Amino acid sequence: MIRPGQLNLMTAGHGVSHSEETAAVHSGELQGVQLWVAQPSSTRDSAPAFEHHADLPRGEVGDATATVLVGEFAGVTSPARRDTDHVGIDLELPAGRTIVPLDTTFEYGLVVTEGAARVGGAELAPGRFGYLGVGRDEVAVEASPSCRALLLGGLPFPEPLLMWWNYVARTRDEVAVAHSNWLDAHERFGHVASPLPRVVIAAPPWATAG
Repeated sequence: MIRPGQLNLMTAGHGVSHSEETAAVHSGELQGVQLWVAQPSSTRDSAPAFEHHADLPRGEVGDATATVLVGEFAGVTSPARRDTDHVGIDLELPAGRTIVPLDTTFEYGLVVTEGAARVGGAELAPGRFGYLGVGRDEVAVEASPSCRALLLGGLPFPEPLLMWWNYVARTRDEVAVAHSNWLDAHERFGHVASPLPRVVIAAPPWATAG
């Protein structure tokens, strides 16, 4: 069970299955964020894993509050697993200008989840991704009242990635093998006891083209 302000972290490794279900005790609207982090070659064929973090560390940046989902920021460190050097921060921003410190070696993006913000000349609101690039030591965020945003960053990933449906791979052949294994209910993905039907989709488009 995940509740507001908490983190569930699933590591796929060589393959994993999961089911996303709403608890019967809950009613009303749900809001959450699902983030995908590519695993490096050193761990992407490892066994799957799962973590639940009910209490995440919080730091301060000026008058802003930063909940550190993963990585290190504002003098605090999340207990969540990291296979690469990256950060995920939930910022609760006061109205006006906040200077957010950055790591110059990281590549960053900003996602507003509530309210609105301006970075440079760009207006950010829910549904838009603000790419900040690499080489910055700080960013100035002009926030509207009740603004909340995710700051995401990390060392630029050194390997090419190919993502299709729920597979993150390096080549089309790897995706084709994974999809064939999924259709065959191969043991690499395990099995989940769930009332929801198993999702089955057609082959990748390049496998059926021509």
